[in-house]
Amino acid sequence: MPWLQIAFDCDREHLEAAEGALEAAGALSVTLADAADEPVLEPAPGAMPLWRATRVTALFDTDADLDALQARLLAALGVDRLPRLALETLEDRAWEREWMARFRPMRFGERLWICPSWSEPPAADAVNIRLDPGLAFGTGTHPTTALCLEWLDAHPPADRTVIDYGCGSGILSLAAARLGAARVVATDIDPQALAATRSNAEHNGIGPDVLETGLPEALPALQADLVLANILSGPLVELEPVLARHTRPGGRIVLSGILAEQAERVVAAYGDDFELDPLAREEDWVRISGRRRPAP
Repeated sequence: MPWLQIAFDCDREHLEAAEGALEAAGALSVTLADAADEPVLEPAPGAMPLWRATRVTALFDTDADLDALQARLLAALGVDRLPRLALETLEDRAWEREWMARFRPMRFGERLWICPSWSEPPAADAVNIRLDPGLAFGTGTHPTTALCLEWLDAHPPADRTVIDYGCGSGILSLAAARLGAARVVATDIDPQALAATRSNAEHNGIGPDVLETGLPEALPALQADLVLANILSGPLVELEPVLARHTRPGGRIVLSGILAEQAERVVAAYGDDFELDPLAREEDWVRISGRRRPAP
């Protein structure tokens, strides 16, 4: 059965009214997206910031009364026309298969592959990690994750102890474990991320004797050979004393989730405790890595 899709731009002040009008008109779904390339980075905990200009897309049955729908929206928003209005009829398709087709095996470095469960690994003798897209962040598609995976492939932590701070889906923890780490400690403030990490570890045959999870306040009192933190620049700056304390002298640190214009601030925060490598960049994002200086 085909569907009717309507899309238009809406400012932040009228967004709630637009959503209400669409739902009252029988919308099957309402999706909000950035309409003006305005990234929302580092919101306060619990905050749900919205863009100044939002692209609103709603899906209806094809027998929906389009004239009545537009009249309802115009009245709710107090405007004479809907900005960048677009109407489209969508033919019914196997949407699940189309979604799955977007995620294919990806290689990072020389031998590290991330493969969804429905695809065969392209190289059976490579280091293959099975990981499906889920609610927790991290499938390797974002440059920040790719930068970390490429570093791990080039510096396999064989027989090392690793901390993955802000583990998300656990993708970096899985990679470290599959690359030979003796012990991986994955931590995140989101219990859902910890559950996803445990589930993904199980699916990859990585047991709790190698990979353990917990909230940051339960992080063991250890100094790791390698600390990974793919989060955001603000938390990275605030966490420098914590991450430095958990990195042994001579140990390595890898930081990501940093926009290029934010790198200077993060470098300044870590420069005293770490001897930093040259920055690595992918698109607008950078990776900062370095080695823990000896204790004075």
